[in-house]
Amino acid sequence: MSKGKLTKAEIIERIHSVVNVSKKNIHNTLNLFINELKDGLIDDKVIELRGFGTFEIKMRKGRKARNPKTGESVEVHNHGVAVFRPGRELKKKAWTLRE
Repeated sequence: MSKGKLTKAEIIERIHSVVNVSKKNIHNTLNLFINELKDGLIDDKVIELRGFGTFEIKMRKGRKARNPKTGESVEVHNHGVAVFRPGRELKKKAWTLRE
């Protein structure tokens, strides 16, 4: 379904083509935004971007698992996992996509 990927450099290029701001300033602003998201998640905050979605850290319980290569039994401890829940608007747009 995916038609490639969109990199940070490409996002900077797209923004630069629309606004009259240097690529360096766009890059710095984008990095600040991403760092704020990371810091908020590490501080156990839920990040809500209306019209887009919600980011948060969920805790996964530890369990016994098996190494698929060796078959060896391993213990997986409790750990945090970053999750994203798309907002209603993004869900609706994604739902209408067809291959």
